[in-house]
Amino acid sequence: MTGMHDWTDQTELFARSVLEYATERLRVPKDPHWGAHPANELAMALDGAVSPTGIGAEAALNLFRDVLMPACRPMESPLNLAYVPTAPTPAAALFDLVVSASSIFGGNWETGAGAIAAENQAIRWLADLAGFPGAAGGVFVSGGSAANLSALVTARSVHRERRNSQAPLNNQGAPRRLAFAASPEAHSSVRATANVMDVDIVAVPVDDLGRMTGQALSEALASTELDVFAVVTTGGTTNAGAIDRLAEIADVCSLHDNLWLHVDGAYGLAALCAPSARPRFSGIERADSFGVDPHKWLFAPYDCAALVYRDPYPASIAHAQHGDYLAAVDRTQWNPSDYAYHLSRRVRGLPLWYSLATYGTEAYSVAMETTLASAKAFAEEIKARDGFTLLLEPELSIVLFTIEGWSLDDYLRWSRQRAKEGFALLVPTFWRGEPCMRICVVNPQTTIDMLRPVIDDLAAFTPTP
Repeated sequence: MTGMHDWTDQTELFARSVLEYATERLRVPKDPHWGAHPANELAMALDGAVSPTGIGAEAALNLFRDVLMPACRPMESPLNLAYVPTAPTPAAALFDLVVSASSIFGGNWETGAGAIAAENQAIRWLADLAGFPGAAGGVFVSGGSAANLSALVTARSVHRERRNSQAPLNNQGAPRRLAFAASPEAHSSVRATANVMDVDIVAVPVDDLGRMTGQALSEALASTELDVFAVVTTGGTTNAGAIDRLAEIADVCSLHDNLWLHVDGAYGLAALCAPSARPRFSGIERADSFGVDPHKWLFAPYDCAALVYRDPYPASIAHAQHGDYLAAVDRTQWNPSDYAYHLSRRVRGLPLWYSLATYGTEAYSVAMETTLASAKAFAEEIKARDGFTLLLEPELSIVLFTIEGWSLDDYLRWSRQRAKEGFALLVPTFWRGEPCMRICVVNPQTTIDMLRPVIDDLAAFTPTP
């Protein structure tokens, strides 16, 4: 009897079908009408797909191609300008197939040395962009949430070591609660991390541009009784693209027992490779750790985030797992599982490495500058149009603006109608408590010529009386 793992003539045909489909998906633009379908509709389509005998490879592929994939949003569309979309290069997307086919365990050196060496080369590129020393190192994790959690677990471990496990007492003689400092503009995963770690957050107010400043941090630290072990800054906030005042904040951290400084740059730190944007991140070279998601703005497929430490050794102390079944692991080698909360891991950094090796880092700089220029041109166009108000000069590639006379319902009505029509995907947000529209450009194929018709359509739309 033929087993599931045997390579047969039928498997050969199926493999060709899968490769043809994958090539088509990369070559042909996604249908902008694609999007979520009702759950009951999808449940009916899937009925019987998982059964004792199965439906066969071709039928399953057809079901995915014709029903399931069209019920997903095309995230890499040049006119998908909502949230933080993605734009993987063909090389990165194709190499993700190679990674899947290669069955590499990326947790330790003994099982994945070649792949890990390549990942480390990509990490080194990122560390160099940030101005980190030669001893810096890191690991690829699933996303910014995993990067923030792993970095802050490391920071807490370092803090406890410095305190010799003796927590300082508050005015009532009880141990102070552990906390890290962050601004209200920090990503939602930062708050989730505090919940997972059972620590508090010292809220640091932002300035008029949505940035944490050194003065605000200093005042927040002086007014709290919490035992603060880290400061979480943002290198490009998700809502507005604001960059915290990293150099000022680093100065404050150095005056407070060298508080661990983490930079959450899941979206924005990709712009380190753009010469025009690099000065805006002054001070990142003094951080203890940073995270950046190549699946957002460094043209890699989901899921891929890089966590980089100035000194990786404390991370290995905080995260390395031990057990009888791990006794054979060579701790003298670079084992990626030692630098985040995971053990098993996919070598998810390889598609980024392959894309860098294929196109070169200069191509990344050019692509980054292109997206920045498109966002800037869009902002200038908004300023020039009657009835539109630009809320902030974009620091990166996010633009916030309002339309005269529009309410939240108007923004939502336009957004839903145009998404359904396949015209463009923009969704509203809030700035200083007021609704507004937001775009985020991460695709180098998004041009100002594509964006002008969006502004024209917004201008012609009739708001609710």
